[in-house]
Amino acid sequence: MTALTTPAVALPPANPPAPIKTSRRWGTPVAYVVAVVVIGLMLAPVLFIIIGGFRTNAQITTDPSGLPSVWNIGNYLDVLTGGTFWRLVGNSLIAGLATTVGVVLLGLMASYVLARYSFRGRGILYAMFAAGLMFPMTVAITPLYLVVKSLGLMNSLGGVILPQIAFALPTTIIILVPFLKAIPDEIQEAAFIDGCSRLGFFWRMIVPLAMPGVITVGILAFIASWNSYLLPLFILNNDAVFTLPLGVQSFASQYSVDTAKVLAFTSLSMIPALVFFALFERRIVGGLTGAVKG
Repeated sequence: MTALTTPAVALPPANPPAPIKTSRRWGTPVAYVVAVVVIGLMLAPVLFIIIGGFRTNAQITTDPSGLPSVWNIGNYLDVLTGGTFWRLVGNSLIAGLATTVGVVLLGLMASYVLARYSFRGRGILYAMFAAGLMFPMTVAITPLYLVVKSLGLMNSLGGVILPQIAFALPTTIIILVPFLKAIPDEIQEAAFIDGCSRLGFFWRMIVPLAMPGVITVGILAFIASWNSYLLPLFILNNDAVFTLPLGVQSFASQYSVDTAKVLAFTSLSMIPALVFFALFERRIVGGLTGAVKG
């Protein structure tokens, strides 16, 4: 006779081990103190300008750094009800939107060729675009002024829009090329097998897949155009076509004795850019992160 043996069954432990708790590291108090000090130093001038718009000139002269004894909204109402501020906002909006559309379309098409096609001189062409990052607009402002003048675009928003598109293309291409390179070749082959043309593949597949990068470069182009000061200063001499940064300087010169109104005008001029950047800050960070990973 043979003895029958039953396989041993592992029993669960009576007291399972408790999960290990990982303590979250909050950093040292010194880091938080330094961060608060830096944030305070950055926000102090902005708060001074905003609060100064609620004061009168007499209060600013008596106590430049104090709080308003009576909050006066008349300065802000005068700016908002006047036509100057909204005209400047409209000009900046036209220049920003036109620049953004031009940068996105031209940058996306150029990046598509550099990322998805192999041809002689592709590396040199890409290096030329990358070298454009080393030449800011301040270096080329004099020849740029001569070119715009020869084209007959002085005192027009077109003379501001075209150079802004040209100087934004290097950054746009540097960001978009990694996005387009990361798209698998199998998607392109499958699209061609299904009868999709190269142009159809670009609009139907490339643009949607590269949308995070497209949004990022669009936001950067719009903010750069909105905050541009040096180029409009050289190109625009007519108050009717002034953009917002140039209009703030002109308004401050015109109402130099009315400090409270100048501060109110400056505060309202800062709000659009601050709100726009606050809404799309995560988009910018996410797009740049994707470009680095690509």
